[in-house]
Amino acid sequence: MTLAPILLFVYNRPQHVRNSVQSLLSNDLAKDSELYIFSDAAKDEAAKPLVDEVRTFIHSISGFKQIHFVEREENWGLARNIIDGVTRLVNEYGRVIVLEDDLITAPYFLRFMNDALETYKDEEKVGHIQACDFTKDPSLPDTFLIKFTGSWGWATWKRAWKHFNPNGQELLDEMLRRKLNRQFDFNGKYGFTRMLRRQIEGKNNSWAIRWNASLFLADILSLNVGKSLIQNEGFDGSGTNCGSGNLYDSNLWMKPLPVVKISPIIENKEARNAFMRYYARINSFFAKAIRRIKRTLKGDFGR
Repeated sequence: MTLAPILLFVYNRPQHVRNSVQSLLSNDLAKDSELYIFSDAAKDEAAKPLVDEVRTFIHSISGFKQIHFVEREENWGLARNIIDGVTRLVNEYGRVIVLEDDLITAPYFLRFMNDALETYKDEEKVGHIQACDFTKDPSLPDTFLIKFTGSWGWATWKRAWKHFNPNGQELLDEMLRRKLNRQFDFNGKYGFTRMLRRQIEGKNNSWAIRWNASLFLADILSLNVGKSLIQNEGFDGSGTNCGSGNLYDSNLWMKPLPVVKISPIIENKEARNAFMRYYARINSFFAKAIRRIKRTLKGDFGR
């Protein structure tokens, strides 16, 4: 089995990067894997000291088969960085594993991702592998197929990435023309269509919503886990896209997670219902009101 390169995207959070790299090194396949670190440049003078600290640290890393550095000379932003990095390396290697700097990986994360990439390499109907579960729903199987792509600890192939359309307007137009927006939004339980509209309007710069919509419209499934191999530490207010709160907490699964090819290759309707229940619960009026009260009591008036 050819091991996929690991793409790690970093910016100005040195402690998060340290934690992420340390957890990656706990994986037995780390020593045999190539690591590509994409370091974005500071967007202003205030960010420069932390960006410099991150860059000093990444050059001290060892323990991987080989480490490659891509240090941007100007601020690209996460979306442009990921789109460029994934496109370039998936075309070179045929498959990639993608991480951001606030993700903690379980010890068998790399084993699972590489096994899944190999197992489903020729399955055109599967285009994405997602290693994070935040629903904590006990009804979910260890692995399942679903029309939804998560962006925390994921992998894909060249054959699937060719479906990525960076043009949000084209994606939205097709979604509405085919009247798929309600299904895309888990029957209205989460505003993915609204997120896509906001990307078009320049109110967010999410690559992930465009990747999600691209595969959804192509009727391509994602292999997801029911036991999380990823923990996101970015909900501490330090990131540009993640606010505070524990809506997406996950418990790391510290044991091997076997990859058994699912047949037939169709969406798991029970899993989709589990996501609908989860999004309905966290997006109810009562749940939102309680979160707002808690944030106000903590003095967090900006989110």
